[in-house]
Amino acid sequence: MNHMNHMKQKREKVFEYEAIFSPNGSGYTVTIPKLPGLVTEGKNLSEAKMMARDAIRCHLEAILKDAPARSSSSSHRIRVLAMA
Repeated sequence: MNHMNHMKQKREKVFEYEAIFSPNGSGYTVTIPKLPGLVTEGKNLSEAKMMARDAIRCHLEAILKDAPARSSSSSHRIRVLAMA
């Protein structure tokens, strides 16, 4: 018997959003045009990207939590692209 048949398959949803990184004098302010009202910041570009990923993840988790459960085996990964 093949044991791969007994392993649960996981689906992964990937969400991509454009993030705008604006210098603010003490770091970067990040806005997400497709998620109005979502604003975060970081002391440098690396921290701003990390904060943007976290803010988007939290926002989507709140939305997905309220959505009807489709599958308990689904997982979500958030990817933030920095546009130069």
